[in-house]
Amino acid sequence: MAIRSAGILLYRTGGGGELQLWIAHMGGPFWARKDQHAWSIPKGEFPDDEDPLVAAKREFTEEIGSPPPTATYDLLGVFRQPSGKLITAYAAEATDFQPEQISSNTFPMEWPKGSGVIKDFPEIDDARWFGLAEARTKLVKGQLPIIDALVRHLGGTSL
Repeated sequence: MAIRSAGILLYRTGGGGELQLWIAHMGGPFWARKDQHAWSIPKGEFPDDEDPLVAAKREFTEEIGSPPPTATYDLLGVFRQPSGKLITAYAAEATDFQPEQISSNTFPMEWPKGSGVIKDFPEIDDARWFGLAEARTKLVKGQLPIIDALVRHLGGTSL
Protein backbone atom coordinates (compact mmCIF):
# COMPACT_ATOMS: atom_id res chain seq x y z
CA MET A 1 0.00 0.00 0.00
CA ALA A 2 1.30 3.47 -0.92
CA ILE A 3 2.43 5.94 1.72
CA ARG A 4 -0.05 8.79 1.96
CA SER A 5 0.71 12.43 2.71
CA ALA A 6 -1.50 15.47 2.89
CA GLY A 7 -0.43 19.04 2.25
CA ILE A 8 -1.50 22.61 1.71
CA LEU A 9 -0.60 24.96 -1.12
CA LEU A 10 -1.36 28.54 -0.13
CA TYR A 11 -1.73 31.13 -2.85
CA ARG A 12 -2.27 34.86 -3.17
CA THR A 13 -2.23 37.53 -5.82
CA GLY A 14 0.84 39.70 -5.57
CA GLY A 15 1.66 43.08 -7.03
CA GLY A 16 0.66 43.36 -10.66
CA GLY A 17 -1.82 40.50 -10.30
CA GLU A 18 0.84 37.77 -10.30
CA LEU A 19 -0.13 34.47 -8.70
CA GLN A 20 2.18 33.68 -5.77
CA LEU A 21 2.62 30.34 -3.99
CA TRP A 22 3.81 29.55 -0.45
CA ILE A 23 6.34 26.69 -0.61
CA ALA A 24 8.99 25.35 1.75
CA HIS A 25 12.64 24.35 1.31
CA MET A 26 13.32 20.84 2.56
CA GLY A 27 15.77 20.57 5.44
CA GLY A 28 18.62 18.22 6.13
CA PRO A 29 22.03 17.73 4.57
CA PHE A 30 20.79 16.26 1.28
CA TRP A 31 18.91 19.47 0.41
CA ALA A 32 21.24 21.97 2.13
CA ARG A 33 23.00 23.25 -1.00
CA LYS A 34 20.15 22.68 -3.43
CA ASP A 35 17.60 25.23 -4.51
CA GLN A 36 16.21 24.18 -7.88
CA HIS A 37 13.55 21.47 -7.40
CA ALA A 38 14.34 21.31 -3.66
CA TRP A 39 11.14 22.90 -2.34
CA SER A 40 7.82 21.31 -1.43
CA ILE A 41 4.33 22.15 -0.36
CA PRO A 42 4.12 21.78 3.44
CA LYS A 43 2.92 18.20 3.88
CA GLY A 44 3.29 15.04 5.88
CA GLU A 45 2.17 11.48 6.27
CA PHE A 46 -1.12 10.48 7.87
CA PRO A 47 -2.78 7.22 8.90
CA ASP A 48 -5.73 5.72 7.02
CA ASP A 49 -8.17 6.63 9.79
CA GLU A 50 -7.38 10.38 9.76
CA ASP A 51 -9.16 12.96 7.64
CA PRO A 52 -6.64 14.22 5.03
CA LEU A 53 -7.51 17.90 5.57
CA VAL A 54 -7.04 17.57 9.34
CA ALA A 55 -3.68 15.90 8.64
CA ALA A 56 -2.68 18.60 6.14
CA LYS A 57 -3.37 21.36 8.67
CA ARG A 58 -1.48 19.51 11.42
CA GLU A 59 1.51 18.88 9.16
CA PHE A 60 1.52 22.50 7.98
CA THR A 61 1.72 23.64 11.62
CA GLU A 62 4.52 21.17 12.40
CA GLU A 63 6.60 22.13 9.38
CA ILE A 64 6.08 25.90 9.34
CA GLY A 65 5.73 26.55 13.08
CA SER A 66 2.50 28.50 12.53
CA PRO A 67 -0.98 27.16 11.94
CA PRO A 68 -2.39 27.49 8.45
CA PRO A 69 -4.57 30.56 8.03
CA THR A 70 -8.30 30.45 8.56
CA ALA A 71 -9.56 30.03 5.01
CA THR A 72 -11.61 27.87 2.69
CA TYR A 73 -9.55 24.82 1.73
CA ASP A 74 -10.29 23.25 -1.65
CA LEU A 75 -9.21 19.74 -2.58
CA LEU A 76 -6.93 19.86 -5.64
CA GLY A 77 -6.63 16.09 -5.92
CA VAL A 78 -4.42 13.14 -5.07
CA PHE A 79 -1.04 13.14 -6.80
CA ARG A 80 1.23 10.11 -7.19
CA GLN A 81 4.91 10.94 -6.72
CA PRO A 82 7.81 9.19 -8.49
CA SER A 83 8.45 7.34 -5.18
CA GLY A 84 4.89 5.99 -5.25
CA LYS A 85 3.78 8.21 -2.37
CA LEU A 86 0.30 9.73 -2.75
CA ILE A 87 -0.13 13.39 -1.82
CA THR A 88 -3.62 14.68 -1.10
CA ALA A 89 -3.27 18.40 -1.81
CA TYR A 90 -5.48 21.27 -0.71
CA ALA A 91 -5.30 24.92 -1.74
CA ALA A 92 -6.40 28.07 0.04
CA GLU A 93 -6.10 31.77 -0.66
CA ALA A 94 -4.06 33.49 2.04
CA THR A 95 -3.45 37.14 1.21
CA ASP A 96 -2.01 38.13 4.59
CA PHE A 97 -0.11 34.98 5.60
CA GLN A 98 3.47 35.84 6.58
CA PRO A 99 4.84 34.19 9.74
CA GLU A 100 7.61 36.05 11.52
CA GLN A 101 9.84 32.97 11.50
CA ILE A 102 9.86 29.37 10.29
CA SER A 103 10.16 26.86 13.12
CA SER A 104 9.94 23.30 11.86
CA ASN A 105 9.86 20.00 13.69
CA THR A 106 13.00 17.88 13.29
CA PHE A 107 14.01 14.39 12.23
CA PRO A 108 17.02 12.30 13.36
CA MET A 109 19.58 11.16 10.82
CA GLU A 110 23.07 9.68 10.89
CA TRP A 111 25.39 12.44 9.67
CA PRO A 112 27.90 12.24 8.23
CA LYS A 113 26.72 8.95 6.76
CA GLY A 114 28.61 6.02 8.26
CA SER A 115 29.84 8.08 11.23
CA GLY A 116 27.49 6.57 13.81
CA VAL A 117 26.59 10.11 14.89
CA ILE A 118 22.86 10.87 14.96
CA LYS A 119 21.91 14.52 14.50
CA ASP A 120 18.55 16.26 14.36
CA PHE A 121 17.67 18.30 11.27
CA PRO A 122 14.64 20.52 10.57
CA GLU A 123 12.14 19.06 8.11
CA ILE A 124 11.84 22.55 6.61
CA ASP A 125 14.58 25.19 6.80
CA ASP A 126 12.90 28.01 4.84
CA ALA A 127 9.49 28.89 3.45
CA ARG A 128 8.25 31.88 1.51
CA TRP A 129 6.17 33.28 -1.32
CA PHE A 130 7.27 32.84 -4.93
CA GLY A 131 5.73 33.92 -8.20
CA LEU A 132 4.27 31.11 -10.29
CA ALA A 133 7.17 30.86 -12.77
CA GLU A 134 9.84 30.80 -10.05
CA ALA A 135 7.84 28.33 -7.94
CA ARG A 136 7.87 25.94 -10.91
CA THR A 137 11.69 25.96 -10.90
CA LYS A 138 11.89 25.43 -7.13
CA LEU A 139 9.20 22.82 -6.42
CA VAL A 140 10.25 19.17 -6.66
CA LYS A 141 9.25 17.89 -10.09
CA GLY A 142 6.78 15.33 -8.76
CA GLN A 143 4.71 18.13 -7.22
CA LEU A 144 4.46 20.29 -10.34
CA PRO A 145 1.08 18.72 -11.22
CA ILE A 146 -0.23 20.24 -7.97
CA ILE A 147 0.55 23.71 -9.36
CA ASP A 148 -1.16 22.80 -12.64
CA ALA A 149 -4.24 21.68 -10.69
CA LEU A 150 -4.29 24.97 -8.77
CA VAL A 151 -4.05 27.00 -11.98
CA ARG A 152 -6.95 25.00 -13.45
CA HIS A 153 -8.91 25.39 -10.20
CA LEU A 154 -8.48 29.15 -10.38
CA GLY A 155 -9.72 29.17 -13.97
CA GLY A 156 -6.39 29.55 -15.71
CA THR A 157 -5.74 27.82 -18.97
CA SER A 158 -2.08 28.57 -19.72
CA LEU A 159 0.34 26.51 -17.71
